[in-house]
Amino acid sequence: MSQALTRNPADADLSGAVATADAAVNRALARWIAPLEALCAFLMLAIVAMLFGGVVTRYVFGHPITWIDEVVSFAFIWVAMLGAVLAMHRNEHLRLTMFVERMPERLRVQVHAFALAAIAAFLIGLIGPAIEHVETEWIVETPALGLPGGLRVAAIAAGLILMLAVVAVYAVRTVPKGSLVIAVVGVLAYVGLCTWLAPQFAQLGLANILIFLTGLVALCLVAGVPIAFCFGCGVMSFLAFSSHVPLIVIVGRIDEGMANIVLVSVPIFVLLGCVLDATGMGKAIVDLLASLIGHVKAGMSYVLLGSLFIVSGISGSKVSDMATVAPALFPEMRRRGNKQPEMVALLATGAAMADTVPPSIVLIVLGSVAGVSIAGLFESGFVVAMVLLVSLLLLARWKARHEDTSSVRRPAWKAIGRLAVIAAPALVLPFLIRSAVGGGVATATEVSTIAVLYAMLIGQILYGGLGLRRIYVMLVETAALSGAILLILGTASAMAWAITQSGVVQQMSQVLTTLPGGIWAFMAVTVAVFLVLGCLLEGLPAVLLLAPIMFPIAKKLGIHEIHYSMVIVCAMNVGLMMPPIGVGFYVACRIGDAKPDDAMVAIWPYIAALLVGVLVIAAVPWFSTFML
Repeated sequence: MSQALTRNPADADLSGAVATADAAVNRALARWIAPLEALCAFLMLAIVAMLFGGVVTRYVFGHPITWIDEVVSFAFIWVAMLGAVLAMHRNEHLRLTMFVERMPERLRVQVHAFALAAIAAFLIGLIGPAIEHVETEWIVETPALGLPGGLRVAAIAAGLILMLAVVAVYAVRTVPKGSLVIAVVGVLAYVGLCTWLAPQFAQLGLANILIFLTGLVALCLVAGVPIAFCFGCGVMSFLAFSSHVPLIVIVGRIDEGMANIVLVSVPIFVLLGCVLDATGMGKAIVDLLASLIGHVKAGMSYVLLGSLFIVSGISGSKVSDMATVAPALFPEMRRRGNKQPEMVALLATGAAMADTVPPSIVLIVLGSVAGVSIAGLFESGFVVAMVLLVSLLLLARWKARHEDTSSVRRPAWKAIGRLAVIAAPALVLPFLIRSAVGGGVATATEVSTIAVLYAMLIGQILYGGLGLRRIYVMLVETAALSGAILLILGTASAMAWAITQSGVVQQMSQVLTTLPGGIWAFMAVTVAVFLVLGCLLEGLPAVLLLAPIMFPIAKKLGIHEIHYSMVIVCAMNVGLMMPPIGVGFYVACRIGDAKPDDAMVAIWPYIAALLVGVLVIAAVPWFSTFML
């Protein structure tokens, strides 16, 4: 007994030493992470300032500045790669956690160690080719300023090296040494075995796609490896062990996947969502809608869906939309007797419905990857979202057929007018974005910059403003989230290239274009495939991986590219919210504070309503194309 209650001085010394070492590591991390955050914030500000300056000089003074796009492209790839480092440090890279969370504790620790070892192996394997890519690009000069291209792509090498450092520190600090050793030995054994079997792999042909680009990627997903690194490990293994293609090709595809200037609008629209949340502009819109229709049957459900529809026209991000609307509406909905699982089900499916409302980050990325007009996608996305909105409104009205609203009164018109005045500047923003891009006045990238500055100005004047510290935090958060998104884009681009070069696309095209039923059968396959991938890979990775493969087949069948875009995005969004795997479903449960098991039962009627809407959109091209 006395031994159990007495603390061993040696144990105390050891514990103190470990704590001191941890504190030293934390200080060391802070010393080099803080400058990275400051650099990312500065680069984000520079991008916004340069793009807005370009708009002003071109439209106001009639003298475009030719070098702006070059400097922005340099700053953008550095933001993307340094943001990916910050996302690694914050553990914010997108991953599938459902399987890992259900594992026993001991197995979970070992699987986590394997995941870290796999990430490290990918980074180590790509650092050399990344440096070689810098040397290759150094002789290429930009046309306006004559800057060496190596300065731009050096961001990839720097990002890989810094991410490797973060992973190494994180692994040493959080994983038991025994588990870490087993994981490293396991990864080395995998590399050795695949190297030994490389001649046999080279003879297997297309079977290597199933082994590496399907099997290995799926295994990494189940192990909780971030999605970007799942794609990276798969394509690296595919090229290294079954072909003679040098790994520098992967770096080149990552570079090309992130190089499109259109993608600069992704971090800026992410920043716009942060501004929307911080200023309370979204809450002003919610309050106005609640005052207008909150008193009718299913009124609060209408307000929830309408708010998501309008707010999505500002932020471009599903998570931001849900985080803005739920806190403003859920207390009143609970007071009126709405059950938490039903509210979360409506929140999740409403966010899926509104994801095609411009500005949609998914539509911007899809337009960039598939070469589809972003202006056309924005025009079509608004109408398609209306179709899905109607399907959810009808279901909400039917569910509320027995609701008693006798005790609810509409506010006085004077109060409604006051709320309308407060919300009016925020309501202008979605129409400004849609009309500017759709009318060809400005590109999606330029409009995103104008929208951010407008939101900041209006927020400063009418909604309480933003302090410098808050702006700095938003810029850093934007860089981290954008880095996670754009790294997925880069590795998915490499994986899509590998699949295309293997020749499997030609075989898929032959099979899919000769299916019984023609276009209708192909559309049915498309909806099914993107429902499944939406569950497994989240939205953007599914689009990035399959869009370059499926669009040529759709074109061969004579399907309008805008119509096909709407079908795949809508199907993917439904899959994203489908339990038990859909990542978006669990995000909605966390935001809405509901147990997934309860919400899982409540969401299926809403999923069914969305699927009906998707089938209508697939069957009637007019909804997607009549505004073009």
